[in-house]
Amino acid sequence: MLKKFKNFSELVVFEHTIFSGAFILIAMVVASVDANHSVWFGVKTLILCAIALVSARNFAMAFNRYCDRDIDAKNARTNQRPSVDGRVRAGSILIFCACNALIFIGASYGINDLAFLLSVPFLVVLGGYSYMKRFSYLAHLVLGISLGLAPIAGVIAVLGGVPLWSLFLALGVVFWVAGFDLLYSLQDIEFDKQEGLYSIPSAFGTTKTLWISRCFHMIAVVFWALFVYCSNGWIFAYMGLGIAMIMLVYEQYLVSLDFKNIPKAFFVSNGYLGFVFFLFILLDGLGRTYGS
Repeated sequence: MLKKFKNFSELVVFEHTIFSGAFILIAMVVASVDANHSVWFGVKTLILCAIALVSARNFAMAFNRYCDRDIDAKNARTNQRPSVDGRVRAGSILIFCACNALIFIGASYGINDLAFLLSVPFLVVLGGYSYMKRFSYLAHLVLGISLGLAPIAGVIAVLGGVPLWSLFLALGVVFWVAGFDLLYSLQDIEFDKQEGLYSIPSAFGTTKTLWISRCFHMIAVVFWALFVYCSNGWIFAYMGLGIAMIMLVYEQYLVSLDFKNIPKAFFVSNGYLGFVFFLFILLDGLGRTYGS
């Protein structure tokens, strides 16, 4: 059982839940300050949102691995994944996807009516990403939209609605994720050309991809600035924004130096960015709660 758990954990790269986890918490904290004048939104909401987040991401990653089995088998970088080397069979992946989809829908039902109403459309978006690289260069942005749903889900859980500031937060996540996915895709530029897959690096080359990624990250910072402004953020929120911007610059710098730095930039910088931003938003929320 432990071996199976490890295989499925590797299949969905469970530790990368950190990317979307930080931003759902940011949305929930800001929403709670607005609604309850407190950063705490309750144990029930926290547990249900954690279940929804993990199950949705498990579904999305496993479905992607299922759909990409033939592609991953040809790529030297991915041919050791559990979905390719036989450690996890195709049928088991589909059962895993179905179970996580049902868990997500059930958790959404427990949150509120709007969350339940949107649960299936959210799953459609998450699953749709897996096919995008076969016919559109917009796959990078669709991945961004998939992770951008996390803060939207968080604010719906607390407020039962979608205020303007949460849209700016989500749009920032969309372009942040698309920007670092472009950098990550540089590793497969030749493979994508060979297999006829759609990606911005394979279509526009390395130099243009780097600049498009930088533009996406600049757009992300602009949207996050609008989020901080529209959510009436205090000094800590702006400090968090500034540090996030510096971390994005550092990420771009690492990749520009050497493409061997892509894993470090992708996994380390982005993982820290979300939780550093969350920490400052939490401090800001505490300041707004007890300082006003």
